[in-house]
Amino acid sequence: MNIQGLQKLTLLDYPEHTACTVFTGGCNLRCPFCHNVPLVLDPTGGDRISEEEFFSFLSTRKGLLDGVAVTGGEPLLQPDIERFLRDIKERGFAVKLDTNGAFPEKLTSLIKKGLVDYIAMDIKNRPEKYALTTGVDGLDLAPFKESIEIIMSSGVDYEFRTTLVDEFHTVEDIAAIGDLIKGARRYFLQKFKDSGILSEDSSHAVSDEKADEMLLAVQGKVEYAALRG
Repeated sequence: MNIQGLQKLTLLDYPEHTACTVFTGGCNLRCPFCHNVPLVLDPTGGDRISEEEFFSFLSTRKGLLDGVAVTGGEPLLQPDIERFLRDIKERGFAVKLDTNGAFPEKLTSLIKKGLVDYIAMDIKNRPEKYALTTGVDGLDLAPFKESIEIIMSSGVDYEFRTTLVDEFHTVEDIAAIGDLIKGARRYFLQKFKDSGILSEDSSHAVSDEKADEMLLAVQGKVEYAALRG
């Protein structure tokens, strides 16, 4: 398992749970506003953490942590993700999986095997602007749409979320996303924050006023919508 980082405690990444966060290397998308650029462009670099080290740490957190949030990069790129999640579950921890939705077959397999307890899928933009927003020309949207349907019908707790970037998102775009995920349980709008290590330096947060308009544009289309961060 390609573990590129470990946050030993988070009260935010896994809703209503205390957790640690594991960062995996590699991603199939190239979003210009990505805040984890080193994980995307140099997935085998950095200070890699061995599974032995990770599970040794986890053994000291029994009774202290509820779960493990697995993020990236894109975790479903990892060939041994199923075995890794099973090892976490067998140790008594819940699993929260972050995904961009590009691999619906892998996602379905993990759900059917009971290896995920919470799923968070990023919705990058409305369909017409997905390729632009993800930095991948000619991107096939079918897998992403399939993942949305899989998640909403899975019975597993979940959320969808969109990072709001002024250069990429309009109020109309967010309203269109609301139509794409209509009836979803939770949808969070996250204001972009510059991490200082972006692949591009031309991305900015939307204004508070614009963020409020975006939230209004999706309320009523999903069960619960909120601004986060």
